[in-house]
Amino acid sequence: MAKISITLVKSGIKYKFDQKDTLESLGLKRLHQTVVQEDNQAIRGMIQKVRHLVTVAEAK
Repeated sequence: MAKISITLVKSGIKYKFDQKDTLESLGLKRLHQTVVQEDNQAIRGMIQKVRHLVTVAEAK
């Protein structure tokens, strides 16, 4: 399966708890932190929910 890298580029402080929980589920805790996840529907759904806070790129 392909992998994608997800970077937190904007703080989730002023957003609702469900978006904060989604960031934590993705493994993102600090600003400019990057994690590599499997590219599947569940992860894509989480990214869609917090798309205004993260950037996504194909992992190398």
